[in-house]
Amino acid sequence: MTVKIVTDSLGDIPSGVAEELGITVIPINVIFGTINYRDGVDLTTDQFYDKLEASKIFPTTIVPPLGRFADTYDKVAEETDQIAVITNSHKLSASYETAVLAKERMKRRCRVEVIDSLSAILAQGLIVIAAAKAARDGTGLDKVLELVSENIPRADVRMAFDTLEYLRRGGRIGKAQAFLGTMLKVSPILGIKDGEAFPFVREHSRARAIDHLYEFATGFSHVEEMGVEHATTPDEAEALIRRLKAKFPKTRIYLSRVSPVIGAHVGPRVLGVAVLGDRG
Repeated sequence: MTVKIVTDSLGDIPSGVAEELGITVIPINVIFGTINYRDGVDLTTDQFYDKLEASKIFPTTIVPPLGRFADTYDKVAEETDQIAVITNSHKLSASYETAVLAKERMKRRCRVEVIDSLSAILAQGLIVIAAAKAARDGTGLDKVLELVSENIPRADVRMAFDTLEYLRRGGRIGKAQAFLGTMLKVSPILGIKDGEAFPFVREHSRARAIDHLYEFATGFSHVEEMGVEHATTPDEAEALIRRLKAKFPKTRIYLSRVSPVIGAHVGPRVLGVAVLGDRG
């Protein structure tokens, strides 16, 4: 039977791509006040950013209960006897631990293996996409897991922020704490290193920050997968894709939207690029 891929919604995989590759995405919960929403299910991305900018309530996120993971496994197990579950970094949420524990709650017999991507946002998404392509082509579970392990250090991401306040409030700021207090007229560039948010550079304008994203992506000698994601600035994302397509004309560049569960921690006007590949 074909290996099936399951992941959480922190990977920001475009819904059309997930459907195309048969990836099952478990939504993380976003909480506004006392109302609990399933990411992308009970609250659309547009609705989320409208609420984020209009509300005085700061949203929080929470990993769904074990039962949601276990029920998802059981449903996927109706079609396969091998499941690879790829989660976001255990340093960013409890998805990995929950995904592991949920295996004991399953009702169906199925081999389920859980692997921590040590990443999130579209870097995690590209790792999942590569695994799903391999599974679609008939690769067995052990080889899929081996491929994921090989791709974890090959996936990288950079994101340009207008503010780090959302990361600070959400407690996900990691080593980017070093950038706080110096943000006036500065555009910080963050990525993920060793499974947590990491500060790379501070640019002095939005335009220069976007140039930095372009230079980061074009610094790869071999690109297997690439994607650009935005929260509320589609024109910026599309312009960046056009620039990157001129450099990588044969590469499919995914356009992704920063999901509500990620948006709760990064805020609006964030722009990012992720690459799965090798540097020169």
